[in-house]
Amino acid sequence: MKKYAVPNKTVCVACGMCLKFCPREAITIHLGCHALVDTEKCVGCGRCAKICPAGCITVTERSAAK
Repeated sequence: MKKYAVPNKTVCVACGMCLKFCPREAITIHLGCHALVDTEKCVGCGRCAKICPAGCITVTERSAAK
């Protein structure tokens, strides 16, 4: 099953580390406040979750509907 990254908006400090390590350029910083993941680009590799200093990104499986 395919996966994608999910940032926790309330914990994210918008440091931008995840942007630097995303091989698919699937992450942006929304309004300077928190990370936002484009689920169409994200392949769920987990690099962003590993590098996140706030530990706010998890990788989850896509539902069958996607």
